[in-house]
Amino acid sequence: MASSSVSAVLSFATLLLLTAPLVRSQPAAAAPAPAGPLNLTAILVKGGNFNSFIRLLQQTRVDEQLNSQLNNSFNGLTVFAPTDNAFGGLKAGTLNSLNQQEQVELVLYHVLPRYYSLTIFQTASNPLPTQASGKTGVFKLNVTTTTSNQANVSTGVVETAINTPLYSEFPLAVYPVEKVLLPYEIFGPQPPAAAPAPSTKKPNSPPSSSAGEGADSPSEGSTRSGASLKGRGVGWSFIAAVGVLGIAAGNLL
Repeated sequence: MASSSVSAVLSFATLLLLTAPLVRSQPAAAAPAPAGPLNLTAILVKGGNFNSFIRLLQQTRVDEQLNSQLNNSFNGLTVFAPTDNAFGGLKAGTLNSLNQQEQVELVLYHVLPRYYSLTIFQTASNPLPTQASGKTGVFKLNVTTTTSNQANVSTGVVETAINTPLYSEFPLAVYPVEKVLLPYEIFGPQPPAAAPAPSTKKPNSPPSSSAGEGADSPSEGSTRSGASLKGRGVGWSFIAAVGVLGIAAGNLL
């Protein structure tokens, strides 16, 4: 009986030794991959209705700037993303009328340089600065909220509702909007062109009458000289005639 128990124990030990390498050779479960850097374009592509905005981001290369900011910013970013319908609602030629720098400013006007949730919008002070700027300084817009947690954004040219966020997790919030946000500084009424400064050059004027009266003109001088010579000629002729008459009278006597 004792020998049977020993044999059973030895058999079990042998089985453990034979199967141990197989157990150790099983690969460990893969650890979850670390989250990659945030990419605004990838979020918009996933949203599925932002092709025009994506194209404008890429053409102006603002997408590279924003992705870099997202992964190196302490304040985060908020992006108002116009839908394809929003771009379709623009007047024909609106984008083509802008130069390259104005297109860049148009895209940056849709970006706020910090993270705003809908709750934070409720306590924010208007106007809010955007990442666009020009000759007049930083371009700004207004965001108004209601008690029902609804919000509108206004530029002074257009106003539209802020829809449910496409993405809202610090450091990025993306809100779809149904209108392209047109900055007042570019699309608002332009001031009239300044009137040209008056010319300081005096126009050529004719000689004043006082100058003609105060000095003899060349023609007047010539006339007077001619008259004087004529007068002298008449005088000498008269004297010569008198002399001849005198001589003639003397001969008669």
